[in-house]
Amino acid sequence: MHKVKAKGILSANNGMNIYRGCTHGCIYCDSRSKCYQMDHDFTDIEVKENAPELLADALSRKRKKCMIGTGSMTDPYLHLEQELKLTRRCIEIIAQMGFGLSILTKSAHILRDLDLLKQINGRSKCVVQMTLTTYDEDLCRILEPGVSTTRQRFEALKVFRDNGIPTVVWISPLLPYINDTEENIRGLLDYCLEAKVKGIICYGIGLTLRDGSREFFYEKLERHFPGLKEKYMATYKNAYEITSPHHRPLMKVIRDACRKNDIIFGMEEVFAYLREFDQTSEQISFF
Repeated sequence: MHKVKAKGILSANNGMNIYRGCTHGCIYCDSRSKCYQMDHDFTDIEVKENAPELLADALSRKRKKCMIGTGSMTDPYLHLEQELKLTRRCIEIIAQMGFGLSILTKSAHILRDLDLLKQINGRSKCVVQMTLTTYDEDLCRILEPGVSTTRQRFEALKVFRDNGIPTVVWISPLLPYINDTEENIRGLLDYCLEAKVKGIICYGIGLTLRDGSREFFYEKLERHFPGLKEKYMATYKNAYEITSPHHRPLMKVIRDACRKNDIIFGMEEVFAYLREFDQTSEQISFF
């Protein structure tokens, strides 16, 4: 890792990336794409060491409370977070200043900060977003080698359920000819139903590949799925959107399950829910 003094921390949409780069090693990672203009090795994590100070200053200047989110480019619970605790310090500031939080991760290490997440949710609103891609644990260790297994993430979702913290699951990406099966989808949906998730996000059955991420993905295909790289190249060439041939029926499976179980599914509806700041608790304490 290497540390930097950042000039700012919040995006226009009130999202923050405390770290830049990743050590999870997911074979499909879009953040490796050259378009993000990362000027250091992807696994040499850029650490915004002044992130808590920047966040406290930014929140102090906001006229209205709102939801603060973590960006999807870098997981806030990378391995080095266990030592640095910058994510925890930022969550503490959000809790102390009365803002809401929408946090996205693939790591069960988020449970370390359950006390703060409960505190935020008791005063305003906290939503934990968790990515699930692969029901099969052995396949998960190939596709996402450096992150908590799907089962571990599912167990974390149940902890949030039991503590009254709403969750949203990203079922994405689903890789053609690898995990784009009905069996996989139904396994993940069973986890979502048992964990009583509030919403599910799925952009489609497939993934995106750009310069930088494509080369890494193909390298991993050659290593773990012999012959599949050639099939991808023949079918998709240099396309950005890689859509599964099973896109329509599998999206219907997800859509029908959400409708039947009152789970928010439409993209606009889910993102509107994530952005909505609940001031109920704050108003009650005021009066």
